[in-house]
Amino acid sequence: MSYKQLTQAQRYQIHALLKAACDQTEIAMIVGCHKSTISREIRRNTGLRGYRPQQAQRLANERKHAKNQPRIADNTWLIVEQLLVLDWSWEQISLWLKAFCGITISHEWIYQFILQDDANFYFAHPYASWECGLNENTNGLIRQYFPKNRDFTTITQKEINQTMSKLNNRPRKCLAMKTPNQVFLGINPPVALAS
Repeated sequence: MSYKQLTQAQRYQIHALLKAACDQTEIAMIVGCHKSTISREIRRNTGLRGYRPQQAQRLANERKHAKNQPRIADNTWLIVEQLLVLDWSWEQISLWLKAFCGITISHEWIYQFILQDDANFYFAHPYASWECGLNENTNGLIRQYFPKNRDFTTITQKEINQTMSKLNNRPRKCLAMKTPNQVFLGINPPVALAS
């Protein structure tokens, strides 16, 4: 049998058959669906007062409606995009949103968002900071802006200031997802992200 949503009439039928003490296999044969459908229906929709068909239909409609809603709100993606422009990593964005906005979104979702939107964001693979210490980690962050093949004598003060601003406004795990500017200077990130 192919899977179909149960109708309201079938839910009333399930209710009556449960009252008649039929088992799930019998109910499935009478209703005309697989026994796993009956099992799932009863598991999902049995409350403190037992299986109630009207409540089951309402819950099914709510689930169907929720399935058609975007999982992540558009305004959340706007925040994600702002942080990506600031060169924050997917993990930094995920942890910062949870810590300061109460928004739970995994870094994998952010990665998928970037791929689906075909955005041109690239992030250097960070060094293993747990092995190399703060100095090596900071060097890795700086190399994101100034690659090893870059002649340092060609770097302008403006580039240095921009890089310093970007790095000091990126959250750090070791600072409980606050930025160095927040912790040491009390300056919030220069984007409209305040929670």
